[in-house]
Amino acid sequence: MSDAEEQLEPLVTEIPPKADDLSAWYTAVTLKAELVSYAPVRGCVVLRPYGFGIWENLQKALDERFKATGHENAYFPLLIPEHLLRKEAEHVEGFAPEVAWVTQGGQEKLNERLAIRPTSEVTVGVMYAKWIQSHRDLPILINQWANVVRWEKATRPFLRTMEFLWQEGHTAHASAAEAREETLRMLEIYREVAQDVVGVPVYAGKKSASERFPGAVETFSIEALMPDGKALQSGTSHDLGQNFSKAYDITFADVDQTTKHVFTTSWGMSWRMLGGMIMVHGDDRGLRLPPRLAPIEAVIVPIVRGSDSQAVEQSHQIAQALRADGFRVRVDDRDYTPGWKYSEWEMRGVPIRLEIGPRDVQSNSVTLVRRDKSKGEEGAKASVSRGELARRLRSELDDVQRGMYQQAQAFLQAHTYSVDDRERFFALCESRAGMVDIPFCNRADCEANVKQRTTATTRVLRELREGGAVCVACGEPATVQAYFAQTY
Repeated sequence: MSDAEEQLEPLVTEIPPKADDLSAWYTAVTLKAELVSYAPVRGCVVLRPYGFGIWENLQKALDERFKATGHENAYFPLLIPEHLLRKEAEHVEGFAPEVAWVTQGGQEKLNERLAIRPTSEVTVGVMYAKWIQSHRDLPILINQWANVVRWEKATRPFLRTMEFLWQEGHTAHASAAEAREETLRMLEIYREVAQDVVGVPVYAGKKSASERFPGAVETFSIEALMPDGKALQSGTSHDLGQNFSKAYDITFADVDQTTKHVFTTSWGMSWRMLGGMIMVHGDDRGLRLPPRLAPIEAVIVPIVRGSDSQAVEQSHQIAQALRADGFRVRVDDRDYTPGWKYSEWEMRGVPIRLEIGPRDVQSNSVTLVRRDKSKGEEGAKASVSRGELARRLRSELDDVQRGMYQQAQAFLQAHTYSVDDRERFFALCESRAGMVDIPFCNRADCEANVKQRTTATTRVLRELREGGAVCVACGEPATVQAYFAQTY
């Protein structure tokens, strides 16, 4: 973080229009909604309680699915000896520019540098070589929740920071087919969580060779589209083949007693997914949180007249009942005006606001207000009896979740262009129009030419829609269908 960033943070008093400057809007929202604060370390942020609450809900959604598919959690050390990191040549070459090194402990200069993990394939490989002896030990299905460090020069909260939070899965299998099945299974979990929990539609598929994870046989990813027309890689799953098992000598005795190297995978999703959520769903009023990810599904605001405390008392009674029904709710009985509280919680993206004033107390009802709708819009505000509140609240939250996804899906579809004209292809890529879909030759020099002319790259590849097609970018025979876009 620069001195300028440190000085500017307390001055974020209002959120600029999103359409005018997405970057300025994004930074203002993350700070003003109290998701993060800049840390006194360059390129790092402090994840504040509200931001951590969102991260916890993403963790929960992923962790439930990992465990349902047989995975267990473990933890591996933060530091990696240099000689181990260098065993897999392609891997270390790919990460070398981003590695942070420890060279001294206390007053002692180290004989060997220690890398602060940029990812954990190395340590996992060393340990799997100790743990795996027989086919009976396979598969190993382990996930780790951890922090990693990558020495980034340009940083932005959630999207690119020097230290970030993520999960990384590491599995070992007896056959290539099992490893590929695992790779695709985890890709599907990422797609499901992105769309069903975060409410962000994605394209899933295989990466080109130039976009592949260092040391992988194949990399697969999910890609989301941001409002500025850039793609955001939001989760990756890697089939590592036997590259790491040969580098770290991870072998097993098969059923026929022959010694073989295992096949491994790795896969990860970081808090970058939260950055995508902020950009996709937010508006000029601030955050809009999908209910399944929101730390607070409904905030209850009592409206007090004079010394009458009935609204406050009923607010707490309702909150207690709703919590018993499994809702995440908060009562805001702070000494601020109701209008200030309305604006505050709208800015922080809480999906539903429940207002309880003297009239609501008398009629045994509450006023329900939806964050995803504008004032005066049909369905934005309704009076609900207390007896119907739990059922109605669940219905409204489900509708908010569904509606936010549909809005984002409509944007993605409207900004996906299927193109067969070369000049239009390059123009769309250069203007950052969105996802540009073409038949593609899948040649590295062709992709490099597109990147040099437009800065766009392939995002994911999939099967060619029709045989005999030619690559729109260069005119050579096409072998795959590809989405191109500029990217974060």
